[in-house]
Amino acid sequence: MGLPSQPVTLSIEQIEKLDRQLAMMRHDVNNNLALVIAALEVLRYKPQLAENMIATLSEQPKKIMARVGEFSGQLETLLGITK
Repeated sequence: MGLPSQPVTLSIEQIEKLDRQLAMMRHDVNNNLALVIAALEVLRYKPQLAENMIATLSEQPKKIMARVGEFSGQLETLLGITK
């Protein structure tokens, strides 16, 4: 990984943008995790619904990984980190 050779300075606007992006990522990940938790609670009491819920549950880790990857890419771009 290519790290910047000089210290990175961010403007107030860049820090604010990064903070907003981080907040959105946290929100998205929390929503996906809340869906998984809710589905597991339903399945605890109604296991017969498992087949119907498997597709929804199996999508959540992919969505979380995509969102974290998107944020990671934005952060690397902002900080000038290359792969």
